[in-house]
Amino acid sequence: MVQEMDAISSVITQKSKQGIGRITINRPEAYNALSLACMRSLIGAFTLLSADDGVKVIVLDGAGKGFCAGHDLAEMRSDSSREFQQLTFSTCANLMLSIIQSPKPVIAKVHGVATAAGCQLVASCDLAVAEVSARFATPGVNLGLFCSTPMVALSRNVSPKHAMEMLLLGDFISAQRAHEMGFVNSLAAADELDKTVDALAEKIASKSALTLKIGKQAFYRQRDKNLIDAYDYCGQVMVENMMAKDAQEGIDAFMEKRSPIWRNE
Repeated sequence: MVQEMDAISSVITQKSKQGIGRITINRPEAYNALSLACMRSLIGAFTLLSADDGVKVIVLDGAGKGFCAGHDLAEMRSDSSREFQQLTFSTCANLMLSIIQSPKPVIAKVHGVATAAGCQLVASCDLAVAEVSARFATPGVNLGLFCSTPMVALSRNVSPKHAMEMLLLGDFISAQRAHEMGFVNSLAAADELDKTVDALAEKIASKSALTLKIGKQAFYRQRDKNLIDAYDYCGQVMVENMMAKDAQEGIDAFMEKRSPIWRNE
């Protein structure tokens, strides 16, 4: 296991021989709150692993007692200037986009709580696995600060009424409720969370990296198109995908009843 740390260790980046990249928010003393420096380090970590041909899937988690408590409110109150607030939220947007735009599937591994921008992080990941006692909330409304930017990701993950329920009430919801709402893919007991996430990541890592890249990009590009344009766009994606050597190898392997040998080309 190769491990790299940024200068202040607010983010830990790891890579395994199985093609699994891991990014850990490492501010346990602040419940992994997203300071400006932390967000910049996370963007750097996603950029690094996204460009690494040896990485096929990325797991995002938090150190200590929980996943992420959202923005660092102490930092935000220490500089209340418009310029600093704009910088904070533009950096946050870039962080979320770095997850969506990464060619690698990203799995959120959630324990403890994920609130506000932490909830936004979970919503921005492609998949999410939560420990059964995890809790989620967009509590900004309780502080006089509506969770408008978390709303962007949240409203693209769950139904409008479920999103508004979380945003208007600001209450915690259980992992079970989050699963019922479709916010997380699956639940795991505390002593099974690592094993569950690893199994999911390893299964994804066994696929063609090129195919994963093509599919993830197409998924996010097509969903905001109208039906006709979405079919036209995805039809062209399928044509280009069929030209790839991995698609030809995959089909041949299926027909020959053998395991495919991916070239990622």
